[in-house]
Amino acid sequence: MMDKTMTFSVKDEKENEMKRILTTVYDALSQKGYNPVNQIVGYILSEDPTYITTHNNARSLIRHVDRDELLQAMVKSYLAD
Repeated sequence: MMDKTMTFSVKDEKENEMKRILTTVYDALSQKGYNPVNQIVGYILSEDPTYITTHNNARSLIRHVDRDELLQAMVKSYLAD
């Protein structure tokens, strides 16, 4: 069983982290009564962090995600379906 080589992909880990952060931000926006999709799109287009609530540290978390990488992952995910 231990004779196979395991592989590790930084890209997969980075995408998983972006998904975790985006989910947390989405949930925080929903909990505060905002339309999370509109708010996240506003942030992505403008890079203005005030589109994101501070609830559950969402504003701080979203700033750890590179917007270009996030857009690439989203387009990739959308086209994969």
